[in-house]
Amino acid sequence: MSMTQAVHRPSASHQTLPGRLRRALWRILPIIGGLHAYIGWRLLPALDLSTAGLVLAISGLGISTCLVPLGLLARFVVVRQALADRLGWLGGLAMGLFSSVLVLTVLRDVVLLLADAPSLSKPTALAVLGLASLFTLVGYINARRVARVVRVDIPLAKLPKELEGFTIVQLSDIHVGPTIKRAYVQAIVDRVNLLDADLVAITGDVVDGSVEQLRAHTAPLGGLRNRHGSYVVSGNHEYYSGAAAWMREFERIGLRGLDNRHVVITHCGAQFVLAGVSDFSAAAFDVAQTSDPDAALAGSPPDLLRILLAHQPRSASAAEAAGFDLQLSGHTHGGQFWPWNHFVRLQQPFTAGLRRLGQLTVYISRGTGYWGPPKRFGAPSEITLLRLISA
Repeated sequence: MSMTQAVHRPSASHQTLPGRLRRALWRILPIIGGLHAYIGWRLLPALDLSTAGLVLAISGLGISTCLVPLGLLARFVVVRQALADRLGWLGGLAMGLFSSVLVLTVLRDVVLLLADAPSLSKPTALAVLGLASLFTLVGYINARRVARVVRVDIPLAKLPKELEGFTIVQLSDIHVGPTIKRAYVQAIVDRVNLLDADLVAITGDVVDGSVEQLRAHTAPLGGLRNRHGSYVVSGNHEYYSGAAAWMREFERIGLRGLDNRHVVITHCGAQFVLAGVSDFSAAAFDVAQTSDPDAALAGSPPDLLRILLAHQPRSASAAEAAGFDLQLSGHTHGGQFWPWNHFVRLQQPFTAGLRRLGQLTVYISRGTGYWGPPKRFGAPSEITLLRLISA
């Protein structure tokens, strides 16, 4: 093998960019470039920079334009894992800062339009940069610290008295990948194990990468301790990363997969059905894996309390029709950082917290990790301790 072949030969852990992501990249690159150009057009003239300062600012916008998509896609296009992770960090930070600058620039334009005060041009441009930097710094600190424990009582009408006070720890959207590694996961596991829970439910989006890349970093999840087992369902990011391989890996380390399946849990002489579905979007990747709450219940005992693990809140309508009493979901991250928490409802029926849909109670976690930008602002991450109580 020649030296050239050795340099360009992909490693075992390198992933090929899927066709759908490749097409999406070509569509989104001009948009990202155009939005950076808009920021430059609206802010740079107001800042009254020197020639050198203007060159640096334009160069920074150009670098950000490249880093934002590369941070998300580095694992597909960069062979060396260490380099891909560094680009993931840089791209994530750039995306977080860019997002805040963009939103604040739009708000600034609205203020200037309404105020009709040219004298505000420079102060508001400086305010945009200052606030965006502050939001990014605070958001970074919030994202990188271990998720706090959020305690939530879940009132259920069909709860047997023997299950009063039954506790479920819900983890969701950890997103082990370029910026979340083994130490971060181990800290989550250590905190969960202090809670002495009856059961652990992991509602998808555990990973952003292949089994070969990340198995060492997800391994601590096999150390989760509780009375009745730890259960997991797939999220959309498992399908981006090889859902079948990941569900096998989760089973190998001691988690139990519940994609379109159920188990019957016995506690203090009472029983309930714990079921799960594959991700709401699974059919787009594999029709055989179509999310199906009815199939998840097939063969289960009648008249028992029914709890469903479903990554996306969008599963709630089908879950309610199938006769579930409680659905645990994630996916939304609660918006992760302002102002995106206000836009989640454009795609999902619920954003975060305890909600009702007909006879179904739904709890939506804000997520235990983060995705993309290491940034949480106005939507803190959570390890959720759910306690079942009688309605």
